[in-house]
Amino acid sequence: MNTPIKIPKIIHYCWFGGKEKPELVKKCIESWKQNLRDYEIVEWNEQNFNVNCNDYVRQSYEAGKFAFVSDYARVHALYHIGGIYLDTDVEVFKPFDNLLHHESFWGFEQENFIATSTIGAAKGNKLIKQFLVSYSDKKFLHEDGSFNELTNVAIITKMLEGLGMKPDGKYQEIDGLGVFYPQTYFSPFDYINCRSFKTDETYAMHYFYKSWLPPKARMKGYVKKTVASVIGGNNIAKLRKIVSRT
Repeated sequence: MNTPIKIPKIIHYCWFGGKEKPELVKKCIESWKQNLRDYEIVEWNEQNFNVNCNDYVRQSYEAGKFAFVSDYARVHALYHIGGIYLDTDVEVFKPFDNLLHHESFWGFEQENFIATSTIGAAKGNKLIKQFLVSYSDKKFLHEDGSFNELTNVAIITKMLEGLGMKPDGKYQEIDGLGVFYPQTYFSPFDYINCRSFKTDETYAMHYFYKSWLPPKARMKGYVKKTVASVIGGNNIAKLRKIVSRT
């Protein structure tokens, strides 16, 4: 007996601001086209998404903080259409076909946080709805002029802990809402120590390009990756442990 498919074969991604896509982004999107040949791919941008739909989106868009516009746009698309959302710096290695029977599927990143770089959900999913509604009264611009840059990873992880999800990095399910896979499935890159935990079960790799960060912050990440390529990510992790004990 075939398991009924709940999640449609639609890939959603966001590209607001109209800038040229970096080479890494182009490479990742090409991996979708190659490995998800029977999936529809939809780009969300200013032409097909209302950037004035609420205060949070409008304020983040006006500030040029397009990653935060994407935070809302992804859950809006998943709730109203269903499918799979991918960050533009996610490379795909194989189809998601055997995950499409879930109400929604998610994965851990860095062990105890739920990633938002790869999300699959059926149209009208209850968890996605709760996530979407959480933005209703939210503002991106504080009264003092500073930005509300709390990540959607932190938001959804806290929300799920309140629903009974254990932040332990292990596979688990919440009945009627979704399933949560280990880090190795969708986000096996350890961006803190610049090492990969990719295995045969890995569907995708999130590279944490962090395009919303200022050039200086991104340069720091580039330097760390360069060092890791010389001494190895495992050695960086060991050094971190030594430093933390001193």
